[in-house]
Amino acid sequence: MDSSSTPQLSRPLAALTIAGSDSGGGAGVQADLRTFAAHGLLGCSAITALTAQNTLGVTAVEGVSPAMVKAQIAAVLSDLPVAAIKTGMLKDAATIEAVADALDSAPRTLPLVIDPVMIATSGDRLLDASAVEVLIRRLLPLATVITPNLSEARALCRASDASHASDTGPERLARMLANLAPHATVVVTGGDSDASTAVDTLMTPDGVLTQVSSRRVETRSTHGTGCAMSAAIASHLALGRSPVDAIELAKRFITGALQHAVPMGAGHGPPDHLWQLRAMEPPPA
Repeated sequence: MDSSSTPQLSRPLAALTIAGSDSGGGAGVQADLRTFAAHGLLGCSAITALTAQNTLGVTAVEGVSPAMVKAQIAAVLSDLPVAAIKTGMLKDAATIEAVADALDSAPRTLPLVIDPVMIATSGDRLLDASAVEVLIRRLLPLATVITPNLSEARALCRASDASHASDTGPERLARMLANLAPHATVVVTGGDSDASTAVDTLMTPDGVLTQVSSRRVETRSTHGTGCAMSAAIASHLALGRSPVDAIELAKRFITGALQHAVPMGAGHGPPDHLWQLRAMEPPPA
């Protein structure tokens, strides 16, 4: 394992995920907490919604009240050594407003990774269409990194009145999103394409456009990869790495998690979030 991805902690650190619960354990808060643990961090959570789902899809969604979401965030930030925050499924406009209000009291230097979860791999909608404008207006300006996939990037750009977003490639989408999140490094992820390589397109706040690629891993254990990717980025930001370095290391983490995954369930199961820890274990006697 690359030593640069091994956590080196001089003091205990925590990371906070603000996201939905996946009853199947493959995505959402469950994936985030395992990813934080794999990087040596205490995982804290503010649950925004409950989902009934498995590897085949989502059968029910029930939101947590915005007041309770806000209370969870405040409780964690008031006491624990949170060094980075990530958001996942936020469900509706009222929840996004509550999250933004809660984060107003957080230090501006605290890294924030926004994974604009809109539609599950199964096609189930996880963010109300009316909430996208609120996400753009309230949260994107606070972001350190945003991690939309191609479909989410196009949806965000369409919602901001950008024309022809549905026909736009990842490079132009990254530039358009940089205007919506002026302080963030934008990552338009390419893991959901059909190409032989998975190419992520990055745009830094100072206008540098780069790409990070990896060979595609043939596996059906892809449920929650976007959640784990954004949680891994938040983990590396918490450990003091730059956004670009955090993204590159997170991509290596996801590639390894896919390579080491054992198929579970009848549909798209989870990757192996703990593969790095298992790689460090001594062989059995």
